[in-house]
Amino acid sequence: MPGKDMSKDVLKAVKSKTGKSVTQKDIHKLASNVKPGTMQSEEQLRQLIKQVASMVNVPVSEQTMSEIVKAVKGSNLNPNNMEALMKMMMGGKK
Repeated sequence: MPGKDMSKDVLKAVKSKTGKSVTQKDIHKLASNVKPGTMQSEEQLRQLIKQVASMVNVPVSEQTMSEIVKAVKGSNLNPNNMEALMKMMMGGKK
């Protein structure tokens, strides 16, 4: 995502759904630790989900975490494209 502006719609959607503000800096910091292999490692995906949940102070149940992991691992998303991943996760939930 370097060189691209974070979609304001995504940040607004996060605030709308969680009541918590997340900045581009927060997202970039988190995304900088994500590697292509992260998207295929269940352990790393779970850690990422926990980090995001902590960032917005929203609890994530084990069932929801399992569903997110399954969706990410089953998708054909390019693991290098975090913007597409965020859009998938936020899609239709404005």
